[in-house]
Formats: sequence, C-alpha cells, structure tokens
Amino acid sequence: MTGSLGGNLDVAQVVLYAFWIFFAGLVWYLRKEDRREGYPLEEDVSGRYNKHPFLFVPPKKTFVLPHGQGIKQVPDFVRDTRPLAARRIAPAPGYPIEPLGNPLLAGIGPGSWAERAEKPDTTAHGDARIVPMRIAEGFAIAEGQIDPRGLVVVGCDRKPAGTVSDVWVDRSEHLIRYYEVSIGAADTVRTVLVPNNFVVVQTGRGGIRQLYVHAITSEQFADVPATAKPETVTLREEDRIMAYFGAGLLYALRERQESLL
Repeated sequence: MTGSLGGNLDVAQVVLYAFWIFFAGLVWYLRKEDRREGYPLEEDVSGRYNKHPFLFVPPKKTFVLPHGQGIKQVPDFVRDTRPLAARRIAPAPGYPIEPLGNPLLAGIGPGSWAERAEKPDTTAHGDARIVPMRIAEGFAIAEGQIDPRGLVVVGCDRKPAGTVSDVWVDRSEHLIRYYEVSIGAADTVRTVLVPNNFVVVQTGRGGIRQLYVHAITSEQFADVPATAKPETVTLREEDRIMAYFGAGLLYALRERQESLL
C-alpha cells in the first residue's frame, strides 16, 4: 500500500510519534533552562528547601561578563537571605502577606526588588550608562523642549516635594531616565532620583510648569533610597528606587489598598 511502512503503521503515524517525542524533549529542555534563576524553591510557610535538587535541574552554564567583570555560573542555588519586612495574615500556605514598617521599603508586592549587582549599568565601551547631564558630554535638552531643571516636583497630594536640580540621561539610548530632585531645607537638603516613567509634566496654577508624581506623597520623597555615589547609580540601587515608587502605587495611600466596591 502506498505510504505504508507495514500492515498497521503508516508515515502519518511515524510523523505524529516523532512530533510527540520532539515536543516532550522541548518541554523537558525548557523546564530545565528556567531553573537557572530563582532556585532553590522554598516552602511557603516553613521556609524549608531542597538542598540537593535533581529533577529538571540543568548543568551549570558559564557566562563571561563584559569589561573584565569576571564570570557567572548558573544555577548557583544561592538563597535570598534578606529579612522579610512583612507578616502572613494567617498561618497557612497561600495566604497573603502584609508589610511591616514603611510599606514602600518592605520589598514585597509591587515594591519587590532583585539583588542585582552593586555596579552601574555600562555602555558598549564600559562607561557608566546612566549619569547626570552635568557630566554627560554632548548631551543637552533638545531645542524647543521643556527644560525640567528648576521645576517644582509635587506628589499625589498636590503638595511640593522638591525642585529638579538635574536630569540623568542614558548615554546608550539617548533619553532621560531619572530626575534628580533636591528635597529638604537648609542643612537637611539631599537629592533623590525619580524615575522618568513615574513623572508627568503638568501646568499648575498661574501657568507654571511642574512635575507631577502620582505614585507617592510629598512627604514620602524623604525615604526614597539614596545612591552611594553622587554621579552614578548601580543596578541594585536602580531596582530599589523603582520598587519604592512601584510600591507607592498600592501603599502610598490607605484607600489604594481597599477594594473598589
């Protein structure tokens, strides 16, 4: 019979079985590869974890980092040992947790952040990628566009929080990443970074331009995580700053945590 390999087996069956085998192998491969980060898994309540996992775990892969930063091997099974600033609302698996202390710094929910490297992101040439415009040679606000330096920054309570002292630009993408905002008064003045994607330029009373930040209140600007150096921001610092404003979308005001109905 044409197309038959035997009395009860034809080409279509062989192709179907080959596809099943291939697809099963693909699923196995993908389930191994997604265990290079975030493992070992821990139990929800007790925190216990499997010290010697074997199922689906891939062999170590070595990544050579650029600009002399060494190598990285994954999976490395390094646990996240950061203390959890939160408590479970009920002693059973699957129940949610609620933050303790300042919820914007608790590191949970929309305020979660990863333990990324304490090094700045870099350009293809190895230079710091995100820097204040005062040291970014060749960068300037485009002609005809609003220069945010000197504008007042207001929080979601519509009260002033500080003044933009500079903008931080991405030297690879050629755009604004952060606004450097001076807050406080007299001897307590400090600067914080506000991510560009949390800012809207608005026109206030009297036609005066201002930067509106919906995520947090004016008082909460005081606790925005600081950078260790005045003219660079590390990858971990970026994550923490973004997490602070992300947490504000839920925790800045009590009513944001309540149901709509």
